[in-house]
Amino acid sequence: MKKFSDRLNRMSFSQTFVMSNKVRQMKSEGIDVISLTLGEPDFDVPQNIKEAAFEAINNNFSHYSPVPGFLDLREAVCEKLKRDNNLEYSAAQICVSNGAKQAILNVLSSIINDGDEVILPAPYWVSYDEMVKMMGGKSVFVKTSIDTEFKITAEQLEQAITPKTKALLYSSPCNPSGSYYTYEELEGIANVIAKYPHITIISDEIYEFINYEGKHTSIAEFPQVYEQTAVINGMSKAFAMTGWRIGYSACPTWLAEACEKIQGQMTSGANSMAQKASITALRTDPGEYRFMIEEFKKRRDLVYSLIKNIPGFNVNYPKAAFYFFPDISYYIGKTLNGNFINDADDFAMFLLENAHVGTVGGVSFGNPKCIRFSYAASEKDLKEAMKRIHEFLENVALS
Repeated sequence: MKKFSDRLNRMSFSQTFVMSNKVRQMKSEGIDVISLTLGEPDFDVPQNIKEAAFEAINNNFSHYSPVPGFLDLREAVCEKLKRDNNLEYSAAQICVSNGAKQAILNVLSSIINDGDEVILPAPYWVSYDEMVKMMGGKSVFVKTSIDTEFKITAEQLEQAITPKTKALLYSSPCNPSGSYYTYEELEGIANVIAKYPHITIISDEIYEFINYEGKHTSIAEFPQVYEQTAVINGMSKAFAMTGWRIGYSACPTWLAEACEKIQGQMTSGANSMAQKASITALRTDPGEYRFMIEEFKKRRDLVYSLIKNIPGFNVNYPKAAFYFFPDISYYIGKTLNGNFINDADDFAMFLLENAHVGTVGGVSFGNPKCIRFSYAASEKDLKEAMKRIHEFLENVALS
């Protein structure tokens, strides 16, 4: 008899990895599949960052690091937050973690009791709801649509708040929608949260630099909620350092100390060589890495020119991150080549098995009518993927 915990039984597998694993399986069987599933930059780590890692190895930074991270890295994070976000933090307010995912879990572990509510604007990143479940909390979903660029309003937020609300968790720029909140929109949200001092904002800003249209705003810039906000960021997206596993949180002192306490009993300090390399990344002029952002922008425009013409797709023009999140409601409840489509997950699997393009259905993102495409792939693969989907859906038997 398998004696799994209730905590485990409450959780689901990440749909992102379910689909990417299916892609790998099909490829191993010799099937020509194009994968647009994972949100991972397809660039190599810039050379100056790699050289900093080599230097750290040669200087024998191979021992345990301090639980919240090396002091010089935490100071570099503070410099970055001041330079890019006009935010004042001390090194004591920074906790360096094994990726931004752990940074979020540290915060949730520090504040959530059984039955506490966490507000999630939908769509949301697939792990948010599962993280809340792990902590014994309950997610409260605030629905949005493509017509509002998948963003909630301050009014919607206030309507979702109850005496049990403990946190608001969101990403801006957003995975999966590619939208971001403007200064004015975040100011409205900040004014609402400021009325409820028991609520913590968890602001996931991992896609901060991948913003094509406007200036990134952190909600922590609003003084009325600075003491209620945990800023989450990391090295994965802007620096193509996904496998290096360095994230961080910037929090009010009371919460930073709690995160260090949690992490000290979980993993202790993050990878020492990756931490030292991250100092170089953060202290380099962001313009040095802008070439990656410009390439993503070109791909965004390329995919938009193709995806908007695919039959049955309703798609907006994403302004940030590297995802499209088209509404495919047209196909839900219909039968395609003898396959009944219940939701976007069914549709994504149908595309994979028939058009041989891997995407991720929107059910685990909180929107069962949309699918997510990552355009962190080569132009050649993106063109071919859109061509396959377009041609297949043009000729599919629909009833």
